Amino acid sequence: MDYAFIFDMDGVIVDSNPTHKIALKQFCKEHGYDLSETDLREKIYGRTNKDWLLNLFGDLDEQTIKKYAEEKEALFRSLYSDIKPVRGLIDFLNALDTLNISRAIATSAPRANVDFTLEKTKTEQYFPTILDDSFVTEGKPNPQIYLKSAQALGFNPAKCIVFEDSLSGVKAGKRAGCKVVGITTTHTAEELNETDFIIEHFEGLDPQSLISRLY
Repeated sequence: MDYAFIFDMDGVIVDSNPTHKIALKQFCKEHGYDLSETDLREKIYGRTNKDWLLNLFGDLDEQTIKKYAEEKEALFRSLYSDIKPVRGLIDFLNALDTLNISRAIATSAPRANVDFTLEKTKTEQYFPTILDDSFVTEGKPNPQIYLKSAQALGFNPAKCIVFEDSLSGVKAGKRAGCKVVGITTTHTAEELNETDFIIEHFEGLDPQSLISRLY
């Protein structure tokens, strides 16, 4: 196929943000920060640990950033027991395999969370190309991760379809020159109005029909 599909992870492969929210609130409370819904939406969702930690706590040294990030993500993994793919995802990925459509994961999460998520959902075999937070120096909404993902797949970004749930991720995909499909796990359809197409889940979504609609 002449097109590639790039998936964010949290909120796209799994609806994990409710658990991230619990972990973030617990973590921030333990460190003296009263986390608000505005903080979550505008300063955290879709961003790397380094970016959101600096957004909330100001100037932190690299050692503290690493310590805080590992603490929060370990808490998230300990809390997230009911982990399953977003509705319809497995059938959609099987359809991509049948059509020989290249795909990648492009996430702001650390590799430990990626491995955890793919193992628990039994989806490792669907994603031979994975870019996590260690691949970028600038997190979303900077387009770097999507530009690098397109390059890793060997595709022009204009021929890449990005699946995103976060506002910062949507901006990153659009700035990279990709088509962006918004999924309403974290934000409403109205909030995702900068996307090229909006879905609630993957059930009934046909890759070829989606490509025809977007191009």
